[in-house]
Amino acid sequence: MRIRLSASIIATALAAAAVSAVISVSVTRTAGQASRPVRTVDGKPNFSGVWQANNEAHWDLQAHEARAGAVMQQGVYPYQYAQVPAAPVLALGAAAGVPGSLGVVQGDGEIPYTPAAAAIKKENAEHWIDRDPELKCYLPGIPRAMYMPYPFQITQSTNKIHMAYAFATTARTIHLDKVEGPPDDTYMGHSVGRWEGDTLVVDIRNFNGKNWFDRAGNFHSDALHLVERFTPITPDAIRYEVTIEDPKTFARPWRIAMPLYRRLEPNIQILEYPCIEFAEEFLYGHVRKQQLVKRWEGETIIVDITRKVPPGDRFYEWYRK
Repeated sequence: MRIRLSASIIATALAAAAVSAVISVSVTRTAGQASRPVRTVDGKPNFSGVWQANNEAHWDLQAHEARAGAVMQQGVYPYQYAQVPAAPVLALGAAAGVPGSLGVVQGDGEIPYTPAAAAIKKENAEHWIDRDPELKCYLPGIPRAMYMPYPFQITQSTNKIHMAYAFATTARTIHLDKVEGPPDDTYMGHSVGRWEGDTLVVDIRNFNGKNWFDRAGNFHSDALHLVERFTPITPDAIRYEVTIEDPKTFARPWRIAMPLYRRLEPNIQILEYPCIEFAEEFLYGHVRKQQLVKRWEGETIIVDITRKVPPGDRFYEWYRK
């Protein structure tokens, strides 16, 4: 009797384990959240949800050491390692520092700029405050929108995938069906997708060439062509890869790769980051008749600010960059 009872218990346990295994294939559960299907009704991986990168790529795609500020200037000695934070970031202390990173550029870790483009990249880094489109709250473009330090939401259907980003209330649609091309080039480009097994492959063209890849001055032209690949690692992690091609800027195609993570808070949602209004004084304060932001005084630092208007056509060029 005991033997039969033990066998029955074992059989029941095995059956329960088998049912549990089947359920785990189709449904994932997170503490505090309702059940979420791992696949959509058409059998594709379910990417719907709120996601975010967790790395330092928004500072610099390439490997880099930590430094004391996003803008630096010469210190006591004329060596790069002895530089100190420049005036625009000095008052922010360690909060204005740049964290180090192993980088996300695949292969040898180098971005293969042409010689002319490499010179522009160097100038961009030196003039980050004036040139980075992020500071002006311009649309971030792809792939930069995918790894900025803000969450984004994916809403997936059978023929469209919509991505909404917190930064600048940006959005894009990935077309899985046949559509006409856009009437003009844009910051976010034109995304056309297809499935290769469980990998979502997205082809993007029609960029206007006004975006950067990061805060380090890495940039591209209007000839940019991207191929993104979204491959599920687990129900809550995606491997994100991008092949980057731009013959006006780079000597050859190159790739970046990183994981994207699902935000698991039970009440997670995209909250607007209204940087357009936040950047108004930065963008237009220098053309006010009466300057507003002139001076800030703390316990150890006094900051005096003098705004200036670039002469001639440089005035308009500053907004275009």
